[in-house]
Amino acid sequence: MWGGDSNAKQMLKSRGGTGVVGGLPAAGDEESDYFPPTPRKDYWWSTGLLKLVTATVIFMGGVVLGLSVSGSVARYYYNASHAELFFPATTYGCDPRDRDCGMGLAFRAFVHPPRLAHSMTDDELFWRASLVPRAEEFPFQRVPKVAFLFMARGPIPFAPLWDKFFRGHQGLYSVYVHTVPDYKLNVSKSSAFYGRQIPSEEVSWGSITLVDAEKRLLANALLDFSNERFVLLSESCIPVFNFPTVYEYLINSAHSFVESYNIDTPQCAGRYNRRMAPHIMADQWRKGSEWFELNRELAVQIVADYKYYSIFRKHCRPSCYPDEHYIPTYLHLFHGPLNANRTITWVDWSRGGPHPASYGATDITEEFIQAIRNNGTQCFYNSKPTSVCYLFARKFAPNALPRLMNLTSTVLDF
Repeated sequence: MWGGDSNAKQMLKSRGGTGVVGGLPAAGDEESDYFPPTPRKDYWWSTGLLKLVTATVIFMGGVVLGLSVSGSVARYYYNASHAELFFPATTYGCDPRDRDCGMGLAFRAFVHPPRLAHSMTDDELFWRASLVPRAEEFPFQRVPKVAFLFMARGPIPFAPLWDKFFRGHQGLYSVYVHTVPDYKLNVSKSSAFYGRQIPSEEVSWGSITLVDAEKRLLANALLDFSNERFVLLSESCIPVFNFPTVYEYLINSAHSFVESYNIDTPQCAGRYNRRMAPHIMADQWRKGSEWFELNRELAVQIVADYKYYSIFRKHCRPSCYPDEHYIPTYLHLFHGPLNANRTITWVDWSRGGPHPASYGATDITEEFIQAIRNNGTQCFYNSKPTSVCYLFARKFAPNALPRLMNLTSTVLDF
């Protein structure tokens, strides 16, 4: 294939060494055509330039791609729904994506949200509210407050009484109201209840939705880092002491106030569901009044809990009334020593039935209020016996308001 045998022999002869000097083809031999000539300097220069241009193009392409991806990620993580978890526009008064808002957002607005409106889901709200700073000291002058959490279906007939109770004590309390969705409280701008409704959902008596509402109230109140104590009340509740007495009693307490007991009756032990085992055993089952009072530490624990809440949601139905069992049982399981194991809201169950006695205008006297305060009950406060066991009372009919207002300057002392 090389043009004949003679040519092939000539090729082999050349490779055999006749035309080779020092292992390389001699100058002038045709064999030298099989070795590439030494590259010229301009060849090396052009090749290096090509490599440099190629590397630059690849690098710039990577930069452009990286900026594009990071921009997309940033937009994803800092869109309205994600920024809402930390800086809700309706809560802080401006859009967190607005540069002016972000640059001028006061730290005070983060630790003390001036507004309660937001669009967070319950899961987002509970996650946000359960964030706990690791630092022991606060980077601001913190005055502990009592958060008053009102569970209401509609109007709060005793709002004028509560307004008088709160008057002169701004900065020591916060008010939060859970109502039916879209209901608007009709109160004056000077009322402690003005603008204090939280985003609410439908609630059905005796169902897990009551626990949802309780956790919703706690979570919204936890967004204010100065709230230290959390007391659940209804629209039919009244205070039976003045504000300074209530404030000092709660702020200085070493315990929370959640009633918790277990007795062998159909209304208590009889509601236990064996499917709750092994997480909740029969001897761990507890019942108590829905009207609790919690310190901040326990409020965070309850808002953050999903495991035991899910067990109640699945197995505490029907006729189980999870609002009477979930928090008492949870605290008994994990935080018993932090609980005084009693309620601070007086209720009269002496008449029997599924609902407590209700008191109207004809029942309201100085003697009646004194009887609630000193009804012969003995309890413990900071591990010491005391006769001051109840700070609030229910259940009162709306027509009791005028008589109660007349008592504010005497027995109620506010």
